[in-house]
Amino acid sequence: MPRVSHGKAAELHELAAHAHRAAAASHDKNDHQTAHEHSQKAMEYAINAFWQSQEAHQKSEKAAGKEPKKT
Repeated sequence: MPRVSHGKAAELHELAAHAHRAAAASHDKNDHQTAHEHSQKAMEYAINAFWQSQEAHQKSEKAAGKEPKKT
């Protein structure tokens, strides 16, 4: 189960990175509105990736028999 959680977190991190690259490309083309939209999406993915990473970490510690740390 922890591997699934880590995989979801990794996927969200990749989506955030892709959105950041798309924002940079749009910015380079002086399409600031689209760049802003991509940046907003990147932020959403990054926040979701953070929370998914926290959950994955807690599941990993639980599976290892450790008490998860409170964040």
